[in-house]
Amino acid sequence: MKFEQTVPKIVRSTAQRYPETSAQLSRTKTGSYTEVNYHDFYQSALDFAGGLLELGIKRGDKIGLIADNRKEWEQADIGLLTIGAVDVPRGCDSTEKDLLYILSFAECGTVIAENSAQVKKILNIREGLPALKMLIAFDPVAEEERQLAAAKGIAFHQFTDVLLSGNEWRKRNIDVVEEELEKGQWDDLATIIFTSGTTGTPKGVMISHGNFITQLDDVTERIFLNPGERALCVLPVWHVFQREVEYVIISQAATLCYSKPIGSILLADLQKLDPYLLPAVPRVFEAVYDGIWRKMRKVGGISFLLFRFFVAEAELWCAIDRKLRRKVARFGPDYLGFWWPVLVLPWLLLYPIKLLGNLLVFRKIKAMVGKNFRAGIAGGGAFPEVIDKFFWAVGIKIVEGYGLTETSPIIGVRPIACPVMRTVGTPLRGIQVRVVDADGIILGKGCKGSLQVKGGSVMKGYYKRPELTASVMTADGWLDTGDLAVLTLDNEIQLRGRKKDTIVLMGGENIEPLPIEQKINTSPYIAASIVTGTNEKGEDQRYLGALILPSKEEIEGYARENGISFASFEELAESEPIRELLKTEVGELVTAKNGFKSFEKINRIEIITKPFEVGVELSAKQELMRYRVNEIYRNKIAKLFQT
Repeated sequence: MKFEQTVPKIVRSTAQRYPETSAQLSRTKTGSYTEVNYHDFYQSALDFAGGLLELGIKRGDKIGLIADNRKEWEQADIGLLTIGAVDVPRGCDSTEKDLLYILSFAECGTVIAENSAQVKKILNIREGLPALKMLIAFDPVAEEERQLAAAKGIAFHQFTDVLLSGNEWRKRNIDVVEEELEKGQWDDLATIIFTSGTTGTPKGVMISHGNFITQLDDVTERIFLNPGERALCVLPVWHVFQREVEYVIISQAATLCYSKPIGSILLADLQKLDPYLLPAVPRVFEAVYDGIWRKMRKVGGISFLLFRFFVAEAELWCAIDRKLRRKVARFGPDYLGFWWPVLVLPWLLLYPIKLLGNLLVFRKIKAMVGKNFRAGIAGGGAFPEVIDKFFWAVGIKIVEGYGLTETSPIIGVRPIACPVMRTVGTPLRGIQVRVVDADGIILGKGCKGSLQVKGGSVMKGYYKRPELTASVMTADGWLDTGDLAVLTLDNEIQLRGRKKDTIVLMGGENIEPLPIEQKINTSPYIAASIVTGTNEKGEDQRYLGALILPSKEEIEGYARENGISFASFEELAESEPIRELLKTEVGELVTAKNGFKSFEKINRIEIITKPFEVGVELSAKQELMRYRVNEIYRNKIAKLFQT
């Protein structure tokens, strides 16, 4: 499929072909939804572009975009890209410190802010933003903030006013905006996205229009939508995963439906909007999975026993089916000539039971995501195997994707039509991958090493940081992803952890903490875990320890069932019976029978009781920031390795 040269040109093409098709659906305060069709969406973007030109914005200007996902975000984004400006996005959860660094480093002369709270943050750091001359707000802002902005030498405008004035300006300046749109080229800089800072100071990733568009050719075949079909948008759009997903949706003339990754809101919107796709981080799907199991445990009795039986049977049947149909990662000969005669009988015998499970149990679960649900797309973090297998077994398709901000972001994604278990699919067309060892020697299929990427989606570089760009790029143009991976015989990518997360014990053993954490987190009594092999000073140790966050609801239920009195959850979590329960759970999960080596055993645990929060322990895309955990729980980590 041939695509246009810039993102606004794709929007123009879609609006011309499907002007009356719904482009955006947004929830109102009353719970109803407002609709914007593609004609009006495109015209709003052009009006905003005209308003920016009237206000003196020029091609190449950097514009801060501090807001969460909403219809105005995409209209503003397309509008400023239309005239060749460059957006510098961030979410409403950003701290003043974050905004000061990002907006000053990118030298933003204009900032678009969501509401009064964001305007106040920017005014508070005004002295550190010498380039700032203008503020534009999506929501109405009080006169007090307007006057303060004026006192600080900043012109203030409401988004709606810019749209109206831009519309009038376009009438006086016929086709000027359209001419600016036409000037856009494939290699033009579209955005500077600062990384979420999971490893420290954010880096400004420069992404061109071509970087974004390269992925559309293949992704629209693997993650397909028809004009007017709905996709639910729940992630922060400043993050590159959600942003590219929205371009994928727009390029197929489908409908952007704005929701939130909050259980009650998400489930209600799944029912009311009946979407075909749900792109989300793994934690969203984990929350759905945990909610289903929690609900069934509360029901208890024969219903819970039947649920467990049908899930186990369906997972077994699906495992056999994947084996026979080559839907598993292959690293050598699979000898199907042997396995078909061995497995075909149990495959046939188990199928009627699976059908019965669908009738009695799974159809109720599938109803939770709506009758049109085609697939969920898990990206932005590792997708736990237990959850992957569960959704596959109950008949809800969740396909895993993979990429980095530096690759704009999609490197690979399992196709909805023919997914291969525990892979992120083959690399997209136009993208090459290879696996190398520590010396840069290219490894063959089935060998674990560092994953490197080359192709049209790889960033232009880190903004004003050529030395950092050079540190992640090889001389021949390959980007080091920082991830460990294996390539299958069919060239699918199977991820094996992050190099920066690798634990090296004093004995020289290299350990990836993520698979261990994912296994520990399958316990109903454990909400989260962090495995570490270094003490509070960052020194390698002889064994592994783990910080354990208990599941409040399950632990309190256990205490009531076993006559354990408590005054508070914090007191209960630290009590000896609960510590023993959690130690037993961890010990029984991280064992040789579950595929773990002896040195991967967890020797000690420490209990933490505060749930992880975005902006504290988690990044905006809900990825664990290990360096923050090490800082916050320094004393707990010290106890893990006390002699």
